[in-house]
Amino acid sequence: MKYLVYIGVFFFAVNTYGQKSLSKLLKKHNTESIAYVSVEDVNNLIKNAEKANTTNNLVLLDARERKEYQISHIKNALFVGYDDFNLKEVSAKIPNKNATIIVYCSLGIRSEDVAEKLHRKGYKNVFNLFGGIFEWKNKGNTVIDANNLPTEKIHTFNKEWSKWLKKGVKIYE
Repeated sequence: MKYLVYIGVFFFAVNTYGQKSLSKLLKKHNTESIAYVSVEDVNNLIKNAEKANTTNNLVLLDARERKEYQISHIKNALFVGYDDFNLKEVSAKIPNKNATIIVYCSLGIRSEDVAEKLHRKGYKNVFNLFGGIFEWKNKGNTVIDANNLPTEKIHTFNKEWSKWLKKGVKIYE
């Protein structure tokens, strides 16, 4: 029994430290002008939207580069990119300024920039996925490839950022 308690404390410490470290990283790179939303909350939003048949009021936007998106992305996420993000094109795809928009990237840094642009354009319910697609995968959620098939592969942007992906197959190309 004592052994199980030690294991529990160890995993709690690792998870807590990991979250604090990720929070620290995001605080270093972000202004936090856009509210974060957790993976768990996004899952609940998706489930509720599916139940109520209001999925058009919930939009997931992938703010990574095309090669990252093609390797894997969250199901039903629209590719919007980062370097070539085009606010006019995205606005045409999302006419409802009251839609709930979740923007994500690898960890939540590039997505904040894209979310800020949407917010300045008048979108009222824009959120940044805390930990991005890495946290999505780390929490055991499915990602799909360019053929809409489940995959374990995640493009990790670069080797430095790859340490944040704990589950899945790391791709650097």
